[in-house]
Amino acid sequence: MSKVLYTDFEPVDDILSAFMTNPNLKKAIAKTTLYNFWDGILPEKYKKMSKPFGMLPGKIMVIACKNPIVAQELTLRKSMLLAKFQPYLNKLNLNVEDFKFDAKKWNLISD
Repeated sequence: MSKVLYTDFEPVDDILSAFMTNPNLKKAIAKTTLYNFWDGILPEKYKKMSKPFGMLPGKIMVIACKNPIVAQELTLRKSMLLAKFQPYLNKLNLNVEDFKFDAKKWNLISD
């Protein structure tokens, strides 16, 4: 039996470059990175009570909140949070025009 030699491998760099040309993948990576910055803009007491959940059409970011009180308090701080979030949005070439704070989504997120 003859030995099979596998010498026609594609370099990992070429494979990753091919993946990164996919615009949907680029957008997903940018959104995930953006979600990681959420804790950086929040007042300390809200960091464990809210997490990014997803995006809605119309450039609206959905934030899962632990309870309706947290959702209401963050709604009152919405303009301040949007202003603090803007530098991150600019760096990632994303646009978020509004936040939707939703206590019903809290049970759907996993830690």
